[in-house]
Amino acid sequence: MSTVADSFWHNLPLGREVTVLTQDANGLAALAKPAGILSHPNAPGDEPRSLLTVRYQADGEFFAWDGGSGPARLWLLNRLDSATSGVILVCADEAVAASVRLHFRHKRVHKIYHAVVFGHPSATNQIWRDQLAVEKHGGQIRTGVAGHIPAESRMMTLRSGLGKGRDRTLIKLEPLTGRSHQLRVQCAKRHLPIIGDQTYGDFARNREFAKATGEKRLFLHSLETSFDYEHAGRLWHFSAKAPLPVEFAAALK
Repeated sequence: MSTVADSFWHNLPLGREVTVLTQDANGLAALAKPAGILSHPNAPGDEPRSLLTVRYQADGEFFAWDGGSGPARLWLLNRLDSATSGVILVCADEAVAASVRLHFRHKRVHKIYHAVVFGHPSATNQIWRDQLAVEKHGGQIRTGVAGHIPAESRMMTLRSGLGKGRDRTLIKLEPLTGRSHQLRVQCAKRHLPIIGDQTYGDFARNREFAKATGEKRLFLHSLETSFDYEHAGRLWHFSAKAPLPVEFAAALK
């Protein structure tokens, strides 16, 4: 039996177009984050464009608000760049949240992304291995390809574009390590820039694409997250999938 009432999930102060995908009996849940929404507020005034539109406690990594019958909290378990859409995990139970965070830290979480890139991979299936450099300046993260931090991903070609989209490809990406901006940098290094990437992408082609389609979003989507975890003396399986946005299919036409 669930330890978190259904009303808790129904009354979450969700951000614009954020939805609950699924939740389990232990208070673990997955939300679907649209592109352009922050995983959490970074500065005062960011709440209206955040995953939840309430105060975020950075040192505890949780959202806090008045739940009507008392204080309410929701722990954030992972993050997505604001430009990336898809599955993001939260938890209403602090102990379960701590357990799942360990799974992320020890790479026990299976994540699948889909991306639309300019160009075509040289092979249908590839393992990408790189040594990256991650730097932080003034709250901004920049990742380069000349470093000492190992990054590994699995890539699979799913579909090539047709007509005006013939120079574009839909690919599946499975990060085997979790470095900041890893997928975006690894794609760019292989001359497969993700459409709409304003940091590592092909700026001229992005402008042409936006002019032709009206779309300026980053075409990177966290499609599916799954893992097993232990709680209350038993093993639990959790899986969530966020449907691929309609813009992805449109970009291939």
